[in-house]
This record gives sequence, C-alpha cells and structure tokens, in this order.
Amino acid sequence: MSFYARQELEEAKTTLLSTLRKCEKMQESGRLQPSQKTLNDRRVSALRIALPLIGKEMRDHDGRL
Repeated sequence: MSFYARQELEEAKTTLLSTLRKCEKMQESGRLQPSQKTLNDRRVSALRIALPLIGKEMRDHDGRL
C-alpha cells in the first residue's frame, strides 16, 4: 500500500475541491451539450467519492504518527 505525506494529501484535496467547484458551476450554467453534461456529471460523482477517501486517509495518517 502506498503512503502519502500529509502535505501531498492536503494539496490533492485542495486541488480536487477546486475542480469540484468548477464542475458544479458548469452544471448550474445549463449550457453543456448532452455529451459534455454526462462527462461533467461523472466527474462530479468521482470527485465526491474521492474527497472523503482523501479525508479518511488524512485521518489515518494522523493516527499513524
């Protein structure tokens, strides 16, 4: 299993949160073509899954210290 430094996890979380906000903003605009909307919806779903997993990894990381 790979172990990541706390700083790496924080940077990843910050980046993914920023991307999620941008994707959600695009969803709200309602100007996406059907194929773009599908892709964006899938990105949002994936990011919403990834962020709690990073948070869990950060908590686990703190427990190992």
